[in-house]
Amino acid sequence: MREVDEAVRKDEASNFARKYGLPIGGVLVLGLAAFGGFLLWKSQNEKTLELGSEQYISALDELQAGNLDVAEEKLALIEAGDSASAAAIATMTRAGIAFEAGRIADAAGMYAQVADNAELPQEFRDLARLREVTAIYDTLKPQEVIDRVGPLANEGSTYYGNAAELVAHAYLAQGKQREAGALLVTIARNEANPETLRARARQLAGVLGFDAIEDVEETLANIGAGEAAGDSGAPVN
Repeated sequence: MREVDEAVRKDEASNFARKYGLPIGGVLVLGLAAFGGFLLWKSQNEKTLELGSEQYISALDELQAGNLDVAEEKLALIEAGDSASAAAIATMTRAGIAFEAGRIADAAGMYAQVADNAELPQEFRDLARLREVTAIYDTLKPQEVIDRVGPLANEGSTYYGNAAELVAHAYLAQGKQREAGALLVTIARNEANPETLRARARQLAGVLGFDAIEDVEETLANIGAGEAAGDSGAPVN
């Protein structure tokens, strides 16, 4: 009976992972604008900042209008400029465009280019590495995923939640359900993580037989609020 129960649980975990997948959809094309702008502000003087910001906003305007070729041309001009930070932001945005267009290898190469650039702030390089691994997750061996983003899967990392989720899935692919479950519990219980990420971690941890719920009443209230918002069409924060 234990063997049957273990087989069923493993099958349920696989089905859950296939159903909900990994967070590959969020490519950060427009989301990079705010983070990129901050990095640009932090590393550039006022004159360079003004010029770089104008060029980047112009490229984003073209991107929002659906003029991808024009946007990429403008981003390429920023990449050719003197600012390493502005060039990296442009490269990351171009990588997002490539990913959306299905050019996965091109996107991964651009993310890797940023991640390997020692002149950039470490947080930006870490973000690029996370995006690279996310983009090509299906082509990597589980241990490769762990080696590349494992250092980011600690609670002191800026990108802890997303990196830890990737590592947990890699553990599952290796058959290490105990390690995956323990990591999913820490993700679910970390209030700094987005609620959507915590909910996914809670569900998958439960499928694996781990209890990731600390406050049952609070969790039920969050679920109820989510269902009510879904019924009314209101967004869930």
